[in-house]
Amino acid sequence: MRSFLKYLGWTLLVLVLAVLLGLGLSLQTRALVPPPAAISPADVEQAKHFLRRNDPRQLAPGSLGTLRVSEQELGLLLAYLSSRHPQAAARARLGAGAAELEASWSVGGPFWLNIQARLEEDAGLPALRDLRLGALPVPDVLAAWLREQLLSRLAMNEELRLARQLLRHVSVRPGQLQLVYEWRHDSYRRLLDSLMPAAEQARLQAYHQALHRLSRQWRGSVSLSQVLPPLFALAAERSATGDATAENRALLLVLAAQASGRGLGALLPAARSWPRPVLEFSLHGRPDFPMHWLISAALSAHAGGPLADAIGLYKEIADSRDGSGFSFNDIAADRAGSRLGLLAVQQPQRLQQRLAAGVAESALLPDVSDLPEYLSAAEFRQRYGEIGSPAYQAMQQSIETRLDASPLLAPLLP
Repeated sequence: MRSFLKYLGWTLLVLVLAVLLGLGLSLQTRALVPPPAAISPADVEQAKHFLRRNDPRQLAPGSLGTLRVSEQELGLLLAYLSSRHPQAAARARLGAGAAELEASWSVGGPFWLNIQARLEEDAGLPALRDLRLGALPVPDVLAAWLREQLLSRLAMNEELRLARQLLRHVSVRPGQLQLVYEWRHDSYRRLLDSLMPAAEQARLQAYHQALHRLSRQWRGSVSLSQVLPPLFALAAERSATGDATAENRALLLVLAAQASGRGLGALLPAARSWPRPVLEFSLHGRPDFPMHWLISAALSAHAGGPLADAIGLYKEIADSRDGSGFSFNDIAADRAGSRLGLLAVQQPQRLQQRLAAGVAESALLPDVSDLPEYLSAAEFRQRYGEIGSPAYQAMQQSIETRLDASPLLAPLLP
């Protein structure tokens, strides 16, 4: 018995030392992958062309489609994911038959988990090879097991489970990733529904119905300062037994869909049968400010502030070319909405309480009537040069200073 206990003690000691050695080899004090650059308007335009080029609705049901993703486009996707998870960063290099992946994950303090791996073409999904955690090599047998565990965990997500059902083959070419998938007659509906789980659809319907009831009380245009308090009061009530962040996101998405003029039906097929509110919003007497404000708030709450800001700037650049012109006051509305969207997820209950108690228009968006607007591309270049020039940055700083003066928006300083 004594010899057995001695053997057990030594075994446990060896295991502990092995774990400590593994941690020492896998954790490092420097990130292998630096944080990506901020998402730019050019990135937004590239994403727009990518979605148009790969729109699966052009396929006949039952046919196979091929999604082609360049290395640059894959990098943009990884940068977007990093913007949502600032503690992580990743990059990929696409070669003949294999992709080289590198990622860094902050685990607290000065320590990073750096991951390197090789994804090689296989019959279906790529096989995981040459996995390294920091300086610790992982045997391919163990890497294969980890891959299966990860796929099983991802299958718990409805959206990812649907994607795997549609996916038939992944191939890697130098500089390009190709995904062959089968497009079925109900794929688009199932994809939209998977993006909105049943609980989320119920939240959206609750705020949609509340907005519809309010719309019968008002006629014509109504200020956002009147619309927000009763809806955020409802959000506070529902959050008492629910998720305050999810409630705020649903509320802002309903308002953004209404402001866009397209309604929720464009995002959620089930919403096409819901009675649609007949209601227009205004802010400082203008109908365009609420659209900028609400869409940026919804994007920021769902996807993060940098993406919302980039999309807002992209729209203004496009308007300066062939639309209404570049307007700094529209940029101010975008930034104000983006700040509030972040507040909706960072301090959800506090925001509900503040807005439910009533809010002035000046708190939602300070006076920006003096900012230049309707600038053509030529006028913009003449006065400010390029995006990011000192003159442009001075205007941006002027906008941020005004937003900082709002007690509602000030907590979200960049």
